[in-house]
Amino acid sequence: METRPGKAYPLGATFDGTGTNFAIYSSVATSVTLCLLDEKRNEIRIPMTEVDAYVWHVYVPQVRAGQRYGYRIEGPWDPANGLRCDSSKLLLDPYAKAIEGQLSDSLDLLSYQANDPLKLKGGDSSKATMLSIVVNPFFDWEGDHSPGHDYSESIIYEAHVKGMTMRHPDVPKELRGTYAGMAHPAIIEHLTKLGVTTVELMPIHQFTNDTTLQAKGLSNYWGYNTIGYFAPHNAYAASKEPGAQVSEFKAMVKALHAANIEVILDVVYNHTAEGNHMGPTLSFRGIDNPSYYRLVDGDRQHYFDTTGTGNSLLMSSPQVLQLIMDSLRYWVTEMHVDGFRFDLASTLARQFAEVDRLSAFFDLIHQDPVVSQVKLIAEPWDVGSDGYQVGGFPPLWSEWNGKYRDTVRDFWRGEFSSLPGFASRLAGSSDLYGTTGRKPMASINFVIAHDGFTLRDLVSYNEKHNEANGEGGADGANDNRSWNCGAEGDTDDKEIIELRYRQQRNFLTTLMFSQGVPMIAHGDELGRTQRGNNNVYCQDNELSWINWDLDEHDYKLLRFTRHLIHLRRDHPVMRRRRFLEGPAKRGGESDLAEIEWFTPSGTHMTEEEWNQPWARSTMVFYNGDAIREPDANGQRILDDDFLLLINAAPEAVDFTLPDAKYGHLWHTVVDTGGDDDRKDYRSGDTVHVGPRTAYILRNPRGL
Repeated sequence: METRPGKAYPLGATFDGTGTNFAIYSSVATSVTLCLLDEKRNEIRIPMTEVDAYVWHVYVPQVRAGQRYGYRIEGPWDPANGLRCDSSKLLLDPYAKAIEGQLSDSLDLLSYQANDPLKLKGGDSSKATMLSIVVNPFFDWEGDHSPGHDYSESIIYEAHVKGMTMRHPDVPKELRGTYAGMAHPAIIEHLTKLGVTTVELMPIHQFTNDTTLQAKGLSNYWGYNTIGYFAPHNAYAASKEPGAQVSEFKAMVKALHAANIEVILDVVYNHTAEGNHMGPTLSFRGIDNPSYYRLVDGDRQHYFDTTGTGNSLLMSSPQVLQLIMDSLRYWVTEMHVDGFRFDLASTLARQFAEVDRLSAFFDLIHQDPVVSQVKLIAEPWDVGSDGYQVGGFPPLWSEWNGKYRDTVRDFWRGEFSSLPGFASRLAGSSDLYGTTGRKPMASINFVIAHDGFTLRDLVSYNEKHNEANGEGGADGANDNRSWNCGAEGDTDDKEIIELRYRQQRNFLTTLMFSQGVPMIAHGDELGRTQRGNNNVYCQDNELSWINWDLDEHDYKLLRFTRHLIHLRRDHPVMRRRRFLEGPAKRGGESDLAEIEWFTPSGTHMTEEEWNQPWARSTMVFYNGDAIREPDANGQRILDDDFLLLINAAPEAVDFTLPDAKYGHLWHTVVDTGGDDDRKDYRSGDTVHVGPRTAYILRNPRGL
């Protein structure tokens, strides 16, 4: 083929309409060969003779979009010193915009000899590995733009592309489990009626289907095993044409944006699918192992692992930092996503051994004019030393608030001495975020995420039931802070069934009434169950997919959740942009504080009452006349006043409403006990709140 020198930037394969520029970084290669493959994986090999600052590059005029390709790297094989070049392996481009195929269970993917991991084995991997694809970057966005929801307005819905769509009766079968299925009007209608503003998609970066799981008849469902940081996962594309996943993903984003819904990606920049020193040679390992991976000091055959997956990316490496930043900018500028949730983000802060929130990664994020302007959410922990960093991330970042999850679960299952912590979480967790200049929106509040029980299972099981995973119960968390309400799993006991639905409503009510950003997991509004499995990472089947065939209880839960979300969206007092000030500091122009806490008898909570171990009931006043921040037009915000009556005790409690200065007339807008007869009350009235029940009362402005 005709070739030209090409350019060292940008990295990856760049199609310009007439040909394609290829560029790849390797500081350890002695030679690099570009391999172009046809449908039968026959290769045309093109030596890349141009190299600038370790970037090897070539321009091939004949190459168009849809072309399959890979690389072969000649260089040292010296695992003891961290060098693992193996030219018998066809390698994926780290910057590939699309990837075709999946891994086969083949020993040819391994570079080492089974009886001696330090010796090179050989064996061509081209028939067993995945292929990079040249893509057409041109797409008609037709004026698409981000909805740009302020954090204070955001309600996040964590969803899985396949799990969301595989069983929906209105999504055509050929579109189920795909980006096109996610963009289908039936799915978008569900999301818009529900009232969520933001969809957070579980990993859609190209990931591998682990051969160890394939051997068990299972598969990688969640996708936390990335191998391509620029490529949408190919199995989620309805079209199987090479590279079609790119335009299909863009069309999905465009459709969600048209419905005023943002798209956030759950991204896994902490490790790759190549695993530990016994893993396959797929890409980074064979291209430049010591530049991409963190190796053990003094034992560079092995990988320093703070992720529990076998390897960690080297966050002090300029090439890794460039890869991540180039990837993030690509997904914002070319794919139009609205933000990112960073899996095991503490690993990204490990420039060296320690977790440093001022590491180079965060410096780059903060100074980047593109990435710094989108939503940035950290999962603030990893499995390394000092990895639990809830509250420890810098400004611009929000965090999955694991302490919110744990405290709210404890409170509603009746744990003693949980009320003070519950109050802090309800009020926005200023103890975690207020001292560093951040605001309530730093807290992503959640009770349920993909990892763990569903909401229904949280109130139906005391123990995990992961037998289907084939790991003898060794997988999944043991500390779930769950309560089965009196029976393990399915039951015909009507009292237990009703209690379970009441508990689900309690959790949802708490979530929507809390300051911060609420996040719900897909299907929790529908009563989704995983039959007690709290780790369905390998269950790509009906156990993990949403069941859209709802019974009467599930329909009621859906209507209840819609009502809660729209109540929150309609009332800014529930989603303040600043931390609340209590009775010690009067707020705004009101004589009353922004938030006040009462005992069931209607008196202010004392320190002694807060510290009573058995205290499980309280009344919270939100003052709609004391919102300090102005609206987008600079006008002072006024809202209705609200009372939240919370009773987590196993017996009913009578609440006495505060005196008239807090409001004369109170209308019931939420009753988790399931009573649709919403009553009116006056100041001083007694409200009988049943066991494990919450009320929200509204005092319309001026009454």
